Amino acid sequence: MSERIVVVGFGPVAARLVEELVPAVRSGLVQLLVVGQEAEAAYNRVMVAELGVGRTSVEALAMADAAELEAAGVQVRLGTKVRRIDRARQHVVLSDGSAEHYDRLIFATGSRPVIPNLTGLNPDPAGPVLPPGVITLRDLNDAAVLREAVAGRKRVVVLGGGVLGLETALAASEEGAQATVVHNGPFPLGRSIDRGSGSVLTNSLRASGVRMAGNARSTAVETSGPDGSFSALLLDDGSAIDGDLLVLSCGVRPRIGLAEGCGLPVGTGILVDHHLRTYHEPHMFAIGDCAEVRCPDASCVECRTAGGPSGLVGPGWRQAEWLADYLLVLARDGQEAADALEPLAIEKPGVIVLKARGINLALAGDNQADPWDDELLEAGAVAGRARRQVSQWADPEHGRYVKMTTRGGVLEGLVAVGMPRTAAELVVLFERASELPADRSLLLRLDGPDQLDAGATTSNDPQRTVCRCAGVSAASIGDSVEDGCSTVAEVSKATRAGTGCGGCHDDIKGLIEKHFQAAAA
Repeated sequence: MSERIVVVGFGPVAARLVEELVPAVRSGLVQLLVVGQEAEAAYNRVMVAELGVGRTSVEALAMADAAELEAAGVQVRLGTKVRRIDRARQHVVLSDGSAEHYDRLIFATGSRPVIPNLTGLNPDPAGPVLPPGVITLRDLNDAAVLREAVAGRKRVVVLGGGVLGLETALAASEEGAQATVVHNGPFPLGRSIDRGSGSVLTNSLRASGVRMAGNARSTAVETSGPDGSFSALLLDDGSAIDGDLLVLSCGVRPRIGLAEGCGLPVGTGILVDHHLRTYHEPHMFAIGDCAEVRCPDASCVECRTAGGPSGLVGPGWRQAEWLADYLLVLARDGQEAADALEPLAIEKPGVIVLKARGINLALAGDNQADPWDDELLEAGAVAGRARRQVSQWADPEHGRYVKMTTRGGVLEGLVAVGMPRTAAELVVLFERASELPADRSLLLRLDGPDQLDAGATTSNDPQRTVCRCAGVSAASIGDSVEDGCSTVAEVSKATRAGTGCGGCHDDIKGLIEKHFQAAAA
């Protein structure tokens, strides 16, 4: 008898898991039920801001077709919540009152936006109530509200200085809206970058038309008009930032309520081992933003230094692909064969790239060390480790900054602003844990005037990773172009490159153009 698998949640990570399991559904090896809270099938939530400024379409964001899945034998329940989970009976109780049995259950509940505790907002995570004109930019409805504001060249206030908030403000400003970023701290991305890069980034944002309000502590949301729409964000110094739309970009938290409610151990996310199994319930799993890979073995060195969920779609996709293989082996060959599979490795924090026209920012690792720290100047190797070193270069007038933190010549942290070729080379070196050249200035020369006409801003190494979300190399993209793909959309369909955050679209386009230029030469 085939196993019945229930997937709770239908976002991008669940969509990848379902896609991988469809052949087994068609063959009758497994039965599959997907329960999605939204009325729409899975779509690319990472690109909702792009939709909100009119740069993409709802159709382009779609990642699953409910009708096609139903035709393949997958049961899809949209607009339905899982109210509770009965572990004893192995049932999920749905919002329509029905109960569905499962043999295996996968939590793919994702994350929820953080609602700041401001007067005028209801921060209840179970059901926040936001006044008109206040959105979190997490779904298609939020995108429609932003689109209307941008089209009307309204005043858009973004609360939060993270990557998503900055990208939203930049895109809105470029499309004609008046954008202001309000953040608590001297510069945006304060937890990820240092003062030098933060200052250069702030100046670059202002030069791009975005108003910056730093060191600002918000206290309340002011509303006005007959419908009580947002009119201003009030600050603790008594001032107010007027606006027509407030975008809350204050981070996200894993959705763990269902797992916690049925008694499963949780940390930041739902605690799972290296097989993505929840503690004490080997037939229940978690993937994506809601999953925290931290096995119960106290002696596991890998888990000892593990962080919580990454919040990035790439690691979630890789978890989905691994779990699909595990579930198929489990259903076909049994528990012993499945457990013999190589466990999933914990992914370390990767590279973060700011996707914006005219601003190039790449960062990874720890960038807080200062080249003049006493520890760096005076301390030698500790416990057999090489001494940490910092190389730093700044050109604030032209919006350029580079910082490289190394140990034994190998990059442990990097931040580069306004230096696209240098950033591309540093990213390759960081991802491969390769040594930097002894003369660090060689890397800076990649963005020198003699290199301006040298072609693309990325490395020519065919094995470099172009799409970090889907883990697609330049060679794979080149092969797809050789096979007839001539647009970014066609390459994405063939390789999955560019289907995540979208930050690699220009690189994919460059590789396509390079191929046809070479063919015409």
